[in-house]
Parts: sequence; structure tokens; C-alpha cells
Amino acid sequence: MKSLFSYFIVILAVIYWIFRVIVSLMYSMSVDFICQPINPTLEIILLFLTIPSIIFIIRRNLVATTLYFGMYAAYFGTIVYNSLTNVSTEAENLVFTDSTSIMISALGIVIPFLVFADVAIQKSRFHPADRNTDWYFENEKYERKFDERADRNQYKIK
Repeated sequence: MKSLFSYFIVILAVIYWIFRVIVSLMYSMSVDFICQPINPTLEIILLFLTIPSIIFIIRRNLVATTLYFGMYAAYFGTIVYNSLTNVSTEAENLVFTDSTSIMISALGIVIPFLVFADVAIQKSRFHPADRNTDWYFENEKYERKFDERADRNQYKIK
């Protein structure tokens, strides 16, 4: 990760994961909170699967990022779709909790999409170039030439 945007997106994903842990914890303690999980068991499974996904996101693994985006899009996409269909059929009964739930769930789709787009688009993932060392290691002019009379034994002290 070389760009500030990559760091920002990963930090945002971690903050969103912590928020979802708090939501699940509040739901399990039967405390009213801003939003509630639709399927608590599935959300806890999703939270545990997110931990290795975030580690692989930091390591810039495209497969793990795709799985992270797919998991979150499948879970929060159904929540957003169901909420939007409920809002469209009952437009006069739009409550603050419904609109907050829609926005938080939409954020659960947008953040993994940004992570996926960042990892997929980043060009340095395919050929990492580092100007600090490439001038030496990518240049044959600086390769060490051995003299044929040189001692090639590797002495080791026992």
C-alpha cells in the first residue's frame, strides 16, 4: 500500500467492522441501538470472516478482496433492497431508523466496493517499482564482476 487513499479505505473498513461488532454486541445484550442486524447469526459469521479478509486486503490480495466485496454485497445488498422496497410501498411511514439503517447498510456496500476497486486498479501490484533501489538492482552496470583468481570458498567458523 503506497497511497494515502489505500490507507484511508482500509482504516474506514476497520472502523466499519468495529461499528458492526458494536451493533451485534448491543443486539445480543438487547439494548436499543441505531440499527439492528437482520440475521444475527449470519452477521457474526460475516464479522469473523472479515478479520482474515482485512489482513489480505492489507497484503493487496485480489481474491480475498473480491470475497470481501461479495460477502458484504450479498448481506447488505439484501438489507438495502428489502428496506428500499418497504420504503417505496410505504412512503408515508418512513421512520428515522429505516433511513439510518438504509444509509448504514449502503455504506456496508460502498466501502468494500472502494476496497475492491483500489486493489484491482492499483498498477504497482503487478510490477512494484521502487525508485530508491531500482537504479542499482535493475542496472547491469553495477553488477559485481568476480576475478577468476578470487577465492570462492565460503569460510565458516565452527
